[in-house]
Parts: sequence; structure tokens; C-alpha cells
Amino acid sequence: MERSIVHMDLDTFFVSCERLNNSELNGIPLIIGGGDRGVVASCSYEARKFGVRSAMPIKMALKLCPDAKVIRGDHELYSNLSHLVTEVIQSKVPVMEKASVDEFYLDLSGMDQFFGCYQWTKEIAAAVTKETGLPISFALSNNKTVSKIGSGESKPEGKLQIEPQNMQGFLNPLSIRKIPMVGNATFQLLSRIGIRTIHTLSDMPVLVLQQMIGKNGIELWKKANGIDENPVIPYSERKSISTERTFSNDTMDMVSLKGLISGMAEQLAYQLRKEKWLTSTVTIKIRYSNFDTETKQCKVSYTSADHTLSRVALELFQKAYTRRMRLRLVGLRFTGLVHGNHQMDLFEDTEELMNLYQSMDYIKNRFGAQAVGRASGFDLENKNRLL
Repeated sequence: MERSIVHMDLDTFFVSCERLNNSELNGIPLIIGGGDRGVVASCSYEARKFGVRSAMPIKMALKLCPDAKVIRGDHELYSNLSHLVTEVIQSKVPVMEKASVDEFYLDLSGMDQFFGCYQWTKEIAAAVTKETGLPISFALSNNKTVSKIGSGESKPEGKLQIEPQNMQGFLNPLSIRKIPMVGNATFQLLSRIGIRTIHTLSDMPVLVLQQMIGKNGIELWKKANGIDENPVIPYSERKSISTERTFSNDTMDMVSLKGLISGMAEQLAYQLRKEKWLTSTVTIKIRYSNFDTETKQCKVSYTSADHTLSRVALELFQKAYTRRMRLRLVGLRFTGLVHGNHQMDLFEDTEELMNLYQSMDYIKNRFGAQAVGRASGFDLENKNRLL
């Protein structure tokens, strides 16, 4: 049976959310992001005409578009509207995957016998806009990669159906940057040997690509040829992420305890980023040697940055630990999770911090979660991680 896979993408999601709240922002160049040293989290199409792009330093963006209005952003507003869109889509489709705060995959395979899949998708998109006020684009094809590329090409408020017989003709003239797994490093590597369009990439011998970029070369060749068998994964919200440590010997060594908590925060924050979650609530738990248990909780702006989460966790520990008594357990939990990508972290990140996290995550992904970390999370005497 031929699959019918839809990718839906909310247009300039953060910008659209802000404009729902304030109609005076309509039609003007708008940038969502941090302060002077921050980066662009999102920008309106009016700003993009001047060359402004996501992840660009704010200072550079304002040089390109001096008249742009900069808004710091409202995590709670974006989260609430994302949940509302999720509910609208989930109520109308058999299988939905929430890929990020503003992206969704739908599997409508077999539904053509009841409705036309394209017509049905148009009705879902119309329902989203009617019930939330947010513009949305979509593309329908037989796999996730082509549909994602298609929705990007159809923006804003685009509607696109890519039939299997037209798939390669659609992909061929596009830049290889349009393939989701092609980052800047891969683009530069392939560009140096003259591979800049998907057509050229699709004609490359797959073994040559594998030799150039490793096992990802096969996957890249498949995507360039419109081949993607990845399923749509049914969506379910994760409620929390946590870790705790029970000591073999009760302790009140404050240096080690604080190092442990810092390491816990770093470990959990890395897991958040890896799984594309953001947290809004931090909870610390301690258990004294007499088994009395204390917890302290704090709300934070949505984040997955360990420097922020570590600081909050340590502050909560200071408030929770009020007795001169040994501890037998320390735990840390993040709740109030929303599914989102790094884009939402950009509100607090400077360009330097973004580069630091990207580098650390790259090393951890390649060599393991314990390969690199902050010194506070290490037992320097034994040269081991405290976790």
C-alpha cells in the first residue's frame, strides 16, 4: 500500500503567536530573540527580505534590517498555543507525530478509500487556522523527508502534494541544504567537490558518499533519491525526566554534594537537548539519614541549558538543606516539559554559549555522555565523574 505522509509546519510560529497578541506587529519586520548579545530565534518574512535568518546574532540582524522590532519572546504563550494546535490535529488524524513545538507529521495511509488525503489535509490545516488563528503550511507525499522539504518550499500558508512519479522532478533542482540531515559542515564538504543540488547528489555512487561521510552517506543518498521508510511515531507527552543518587555512606560533604547536583543538572539537560525537550519546573529532593525527606520546586523559563538549570538546582538545594545532618539521598527532577528544538533555547543563549553547547553535545553524542563536562561535576581526586 502506498503511504500518505503529511508534514505540517506552522509559519514563523513565534512571530505569528506575537501577532495574535498584538495586531500592531502585523506587516512590520519583526525579530524574536535575546538581547544585544543574543541570537535570532525567529523572524518575520518582512525581516527575511533583508537577509535576517534564525540563529543569526541580533547585532548582525539589526545591521541588515535597522527598522526591525525586537521582542524577547514569551515561552508560555508559545507552549500554550503549540498544545492547542496539537489537540486540534490529534483529534482529526489516526496517527500524529509531534516533531517539534511547531512541526507535525501525519500518517494518512489507507484513508483515500474514505476521503481524498489531500482534501482532508486541507481541511485539517483550515481547522488549525480557524481554531488558533495561526497560519500553517503542509506537504503530502509518500515519506517524511519529501513532505518536510515540500512544506518548506510551499511556505507561507502553502499546500502541496507531491505524487511519487513527480518526486524526483520536485527534488532535483533544490539545494542539498534542503535535505534535513545536511548541516553546514556536510554542505561545505560536498560543495567543494561540486555537489550543490539534490540532482547531482542523487547521481553520486552511494559507496563514494559512504567513503566521504561515513554511514550517513547511505542515508543521505536515499533521501536525495526520495527514499525514506521512517515511520510516523505516535505522539505522547513525556511528563518528567529525573535522576537520584543514594549514597553508600551518608554524607554532609557540601563540596561533593554541590558537585553531584551540578553534574545531575548537566546530565539531565543533555538528555533534554538530545530528546528535544524543554523544561519549565525544577525540583530538588533530599533525604536525611533519619529518612526525613524535603523537596523544593521552582518555575523557570523554558530551557534545556545546563548552566541555568544547574544554578537553579543549587539554589533549591540551599533552601532545602536546613539541618546539620547527613544526607542519604539527593534527587533532581525536571517537569513541565514541552517538545521543542534548540530554537526555543535561543532566547537566553549568546552566540558563544550556543557554540559551546553544540560542541559539547557533539562530543557527547560521539564519545558518550561522560566524555566531557564541567569541572564541578568531576571528582578531581579520583579523576571520575561524580555521577
